[in-house]
Amino acid sequence: MEDLLNAYDMSLIRTAAVMVIMALSLNLITGFCGQISLGHAAFMGVGAYTSVVLSINGVDFILGTLAGMALAGILGILVGLTSLRVRHDFLAITTMGIVFLFSGIVEQSSFLGDTDGLSGYPHPAYGDFAYMVMTILLAIAVMLLSIYIRRSWMGATFKSIGDDEDTARILGIDVSLYKLAAFVMGTSLAGLAGSLYAHQTTIIQAENFGFIESITVLSMVVFGGVGSIAGVTVAAIVLTLLPLWSQFIGDYKLLFYGGLLFLMMRFAPYGLAGIVVRLQRLVFRRTGDTG
Repeated sequence: MEDLLNAYDMSLIRTAAVMVIMALSLNLITGFCGQISLGHAAFMGVGAYTSVVLSINGVDFILGTLAGMALAGILGILVGLTSLRVRHDFLAITTMGIVFLFSGIVEQSSFLGDTDGLSGYPHPAYGDFAYMVMTILLAIAVMLLSIYIRRSWMGATFKSIGDDEDTARILGIDVSLYKLAAFVMGTSLAGLAGSLYAHQTTIIQAENFGFIESITVLSMVVFGGVGSIAGVTVAAIVLTLLPLWSQFIGDYKLLFYGGLLFLMMRFAPYGLAGIVVRLQRLVFRRTGDTG
């Protein structure tokens, strides 16, 4: 199979797998627990920069990735704690500020490369094909983890909080604890995606993890269907590859994602998953009428 794929094809597949992890990590926060985050790319950036800086200093890729996940998770705790008292629009604004804070810190730090970013750092000695397979397997692992959480008591608790936070609190659920848990899991997985992304590229810059990237990931969740694991996975793959396959979409990426968000929220608020369910109901209804 390795002979059938060139370096560009493997790069596309790795990028799509990384974005699947990113989209599913945000789905844990927004889709499962109902917390809006407009700064998710910042946590990806934390994982990327942590892993790269450690690699430059001779730390093994796996250890660097774990450190990036841990630091992103710690930042998730801090952001989560400050966000417990705010909801909806105010939560969105709070998380959006994290992106600009992250960009400002990186661009003013010489050891992080300033505005020029970091380049020339060591890459994992796995080879392109092995690295691609590893990235795909990690994406599958995150999918299975999401399915496990969704079907567990924790998933049921997340859903109750996402449906009606006040009612969940009345029922005795520690809403703050579970909202924080969702934030930590989601941001840690974003740190994993950041490390994987950083080590497949030749350079990372703060702009790679900015507000546009956060909107891109949010678009994947909305397009796939908020809370839907299969829908979000498909959306992440499609919306990652489309700008790379289409020059027009690539040139007007922000316009494309913004327009897509508007159209989906207006005409298909439940995303691809909702469209599939509606089609199934339509088919079964017609089949029943025919019978």
